[in-house]
Amino acid sequence: MTRIEKLCVERGLKMTEQRRVISRVLSSAQDHPDVEEIYRRATAIDPKISIATVYRTMRLFEDANVIDRHDFGEGRARYEENRDEHHHHLIDVKNGKVIEFKNEEFEKLKTKIAQELGYDLIGDRLELYGVRRQKTEDRHQK
Repeated sequence: MTRIEKLCVERGLKMTEQRRVISRVLSSAQDHPDVEEIYRRATAIDPKISIATVYRTMRLFEDANVIDRHDFGEGRARYEENRDEHHHHLIDVKNGKVIEFKNEEFEKLKTKIAQELGYDLIGDRLELYGVRRQKTEDRHQK
């Protein structure tokens, strides 16, 4: 049973076989798939799953706070399992690759900024957007 399945059961959601397949797809994802990609992966396991079922299930999982929905500025939502570990994202704007990262200096800085402004920090989300630098030798070959 995946972590998503366990959380759903704990929160009283009925776990149909199709929801289980979708939860397995999400739990095994090493990327941040959109609904179409989740649908493609799920139908490879169970061809009877419809795109509407994937959309409904994603909304249900999101409402139950077992997945996180991200908008990385591409006009489509992307998803990942809601994990206890805090992390941020760097998005490559050319290929859409999402790189997760942690940075202790940033964690300290954001708390300091909030305190200096008179606030206790209760949450945050950081998304960086970039283009991969070409190596010097790559530039000279062009």
